Amino acid sequence: MSALSSAPQVKDALGLTCEQTSLKGTLDFIGFILEQEILGKQYSRVILNENEDVIGVITLKDINKANKTCHIGTWIGHQYWGKGYNALAKAEILYTAFAKMGLEYVFAGAKLSNIRSQKSQAKLPYIRVGVQSEFPEEYLKLEQQVNAPCVLNVMEKDIFLEWYLNNM
Repeated sequence: MSALSSAPQVKDALGLTCEQTSLKGTLDFIGFILEQEILGKQYSRVILNENEDVIGVITLKDINKANKTCHIGTWIGHQYWGKGYNALAKAEILYTAFAKMGLEYVFAGAKLSNIRSQKSQAKLPYIRVGVQSEFPEEYLKLEQQVNAPCVLNVMEKDIFLEWYLNNM
């Protein structure tokens, strides 16, 4: 994970520091994720390729069971970009979010400077893009977390599950 996230293509897109992508930073990240999962605030999984190599991480974060919402975050090592892993990982974790966790909305954001992420999200057949005005609190939370201008998108339970049942 450290080697994958240390690559400039990933590190720069995510706005990570060398300290965060170091071995110690990666171990600290794993510890943080485990703590957040115990508290029910996050649900995170590694993304594996067909050889079962770790190629990235996908996370449902800021899980709000009362509002039935969360945000999704994904990163994949740059050598695995453009091979369909992101869409497959999203489909599987979204199924968990909607069918098993009972969430209604999963928000996906991207920095305005991260065109690759915006394009990747826009390709998803079950996503609604540019929903900042519809969900202003979620939009503000996203921009405060990443400290940059963003776009906010949303995946909704009914739309996603209909797509999932017809395509997976």
